[in-house]
Amino acid sequence: MDSTASTFAAAAAQTLSVPGQPPLTLRVLGRKPRGGARPLVLHFHGGAFVSGDLDSGACLAELLAGAGAVVASLAYPLAPAHRFPEALEAGYAALEWLHKQRPRLAGKDAPLFVAGEEAGGNLAAATALMARDRAHPPLAGQILVAPMLDPCNATASLRETLGDCVECKWAEGWQQYLRGPMDAEHPYAVPGLAQRLAGLPPALVLTGADDPMRDEALAYAERLRGAGIAVRAHVLGIDTGWPDSLAEPLTAECPCTHEAREHLRAFFQAATPPPPS
Repeated sequence: MDSTASTFAAAAAQTLSVPGQPPLTLRVLGRKPRGGARPLVLHFHGGAFVSGDLDSGACLAELLAGAGAVVASLAYPLAPAHRFPEALEAGYAALEWLHKQRPRLAGKDAPLFVAGEEAGGNLAAATALMARDRAHPPLAGQILVAPMLDPCNATASLRETLGDCVECKWAEGWQQYLRGPMDAEHPYAVPGLAQRLAGLPPALVLTGADDPMRDEALAYAERLRGAGIAVRAHVLGIDTGWPDSLAEPLTAECPCTHEAREHLRAFFQAATPPPPS
């Protein structure tokens, strides 16, 4: 295990009790500054809805923390034992908890974000939709990295990756996550097809030129723009290996590390209030 993985593994764990569900675990990385506030991020790991854990999500958590945030990564319930909307409801419960804990974790005026990679990007986008519809808590932004937003699996970028293969882990993940065909029409299950996007928080969408999720990520960014949402969308032109490489330990040698962190830092700075004078 490298030093970044060790740092994340040593981060503080919090247990959250949710009615009707087993206790949830959040791993909190970073701490609030004296006399100010940092962005507070609820982070969802990837794993095609059926796998992944706090350790496999350490890469993006470290990137977010390195960009200046306090990060709470959630061990959400996985499919097929827990199908839609159980992971999403767990995420919303964690978001409400974080909102209440802001003064302790990141500072009184800490802006609240959701973030995720791959299937976690789906859950982050869906949690933003849910927070808008329930009118709480207020979100400063959503960060979607190589997000898994379209169960059709028919985009050009995905076909470039799969070639002639008709089955893949992402298609299987969708099948395990959704309870049936009707769920594919629910905006919380498939944010990429949501009809009403107005009123959502600003978005940062990051993808790579070699990312099989590239087209669905950019399509969602464009739909958000069309709904009047402030969007920053960036395609990293270098080989990222996303989303698979996001489940590996973060290394400073990776060419995409610096670029991704700078995009995150700029997004946070735009939403974070200046410290009191």
